[in-house]
Amino acid sequence: MGNEVNELKRKGAQIANLTIGDFNPSIFPIPEELKTEIIDAYNDHQTNYPPADGILPLREVVSDLLKDRYELSYTPSEILISAGSRPLIYSTFLALIDPGDKVIFPAPSWNNNHYCHLTSAEGIAIESLEENNFMPVASQLKPHLKGATLLALCSPLNPTGTMFSEEQLAEICDLVLAENASRPAEEKPLYIMYDQIYSLLTFGKEHINPVTLRPALKDYTIFIDGISKCLAATGVRVGWGFGPEAVVSKMKAILGHMGAWAPKAEQVAVANYFKNAPQVDTYLASFKEQIQLSLNEIYNGFQDLKKEGFAVDAIEPMGAIYLTIKIDYIGKTTPDGDLLKDSADVNFYLIKAAGTALVPFSAFGNDDNMAWFRASVGGCSLDDIKAMMPRIKTALSLLK
Repeated sequence: MGNEVNELKRKGAQIANLTIGDFNPSIFPIPEELKTEIIDAYNDHQTNYPPADGILPLREVVSDLLKDRYELSYTPSEILISAGSRPLIYSTFLALIDPGDKVIFPAPSWNNNHYCHLTSAEGIAIESLEENNFMPVASQLKPHLKGATLLALCSPLNPTGTMFSEEQLAEICDLVLAENASRPAEEKPLYIMYDQIYSLLTFGKEHINPVTLRPALKDYTIFIDGISKCLAATGVRVGWGFGPEAVVSKMKAILGHMGAWAPKAEQVAVANYFKNAPQVDTYLASFKEQIQLSLNEIYNGFQDLKKEGFAVDAIEPMGAIYLTIKIDYIGKTTPDGDLLKDSADVNFYLIKAAGTALVPFSAFGNDDNMAWFRASVGGCSLDDIKAMMPRIKTALSLLK
């Protein structure tokens, strides 16, 4: 799909590329103050190896951040810094999973199936439903928890941009507590991996987490977080995980052998940047407004198409940089006589006929015949999105 988009762009086509969970720095730059801090850290020769768990000043700042913004109490020894969130997710799997262990995760979700493959886990994908905003709910998870080692959750969720309600997450938390209470001492507990990398990018919704809701889960929850998304800093590579010290220490050993620590200069810079909370809030307010304008433009455009009778829909944006879109045209025929057999065919048709590239939910663990797609606004300007909507309308009008 990426190759198709790049080839068309090379030929001069105007493409609204909504496929990547990344930011175009010319549209969404990192905070100017953070950039200055990074440059200053390099000028100060902060270029040697950092400690394996991250520099202490950054872990202390993260500890304060967790108290201030999430009502979470974690000491620096329970916090691990890495080169973004991916090494943290992988090391969580490696620290907890033995071959054949059961890992439960929702579909759609990002990359859990691949981490299961890499660790020889038995992955159990639970297909979430439209009526629950594609978030997993307790009734779906309950039949699969017995004997499981890890429950992988994310909110706001990639790819949907939707979030847990307090009631939804509380019911899941109670299931996990009940399951762990039922296990003998010699059996592994059931852990939650809670990816909240988008938690500071929410729109009128309150981000919630398992440990604030149920403090008894602190011994069983590993959090994934960092600056990649909240500061449009995907390439700066500073993430942090936190959880039970016994698990975090194993993750530290794994990341140390992998060499997956964040560069020291960037760690110094992020520690200094987050010490100034008003500065962070000012950036987030502007950044979130810009993202929400783009998400709302697509959402409202699809709602208008729906009112006109097109077989489309969208879920109101809640958080992250994603919008969940329904384009129910599988089985239709293009003007060239080609049958759109699955969601990938619909997507490639829109790339060619509407200059619009999305990602089908089939890329996130769902079936090829599912008519839902992810739109990511990080790589497109608002003007690109406004120009895209009439093209989509025309392209869909031509299908029979």
